Amino acid sequence: MSSTPIQALKAEGLSCRRGFRLLFEGLDVQARAGRALVIVGPNGVGKSSLLRILSGFLAPATGRVWLEGGAQETPLREQMHYLGHDDALKGALSVAENLEFWRNVLGGDGVAVDDALEDVGLGGLGRLRAAVLSAGQKRRLAIARLLVSRRPVWILDEPTTALDVKAQARFAAFSRAHLAAGGVLVAATHAPLDLGESDELRLGKLA
Repeated sequence: MSSTPIQALKAEGLSCRRGFRLLFEGLDVQARAGRALVIVGPNGVGKSSLLRILSGFLAPATGRVWLEGGAQETPLREQMHYLGHDDALKGALSVAENLEFWRNVLGGDGVAVDDALEDVGLGGLGRLRAAVLSAGQKRRLAIARLLVSRRPVWILDEPTTALDVKAQARFAAFSRAHLAAGGVLVAATHAPLDLGESDELRLGKLA
């Protein structure tokens, strides 16, 4: 990848339809490096759809998405982590095997698997099958993917779902470190994330 730092993840004129319903239209987005963009709004207004559009997993009805700066020759998907509602774990594999798999797929230039498991509070559980983990533990294992492979853009959908207070604090610390290193972070959430100063994008009408 190019050594040119990413300045921002941007989108212009985005519109999204699901079936016959128009979720949003004419939407401009700017997520600046070093400053989180938090997307808020009631259920059903298109927060998850917007994240999938920004990630390249869903085509917008109109508009475009691009990175300003960074490795222009490298697709956005290869420069970002996407953490959705699905933790994307294989239950038959062990905790460590799941994380090693993602490290190999995403590029293993981050922290070692054992260190990442310690960092998210799963140290000593590496040999357990992922299927036996609690919901909160599965979420922590999914978050560990962010640590084993360094990618400059994080796109996160309700990242603290099922996490207890201690795990939420750990996640916030990882995120602030990512931003401090010049990373881009976009997160949809219903809960405070403790990311420091951030920008906010509201979809729909808040109650």
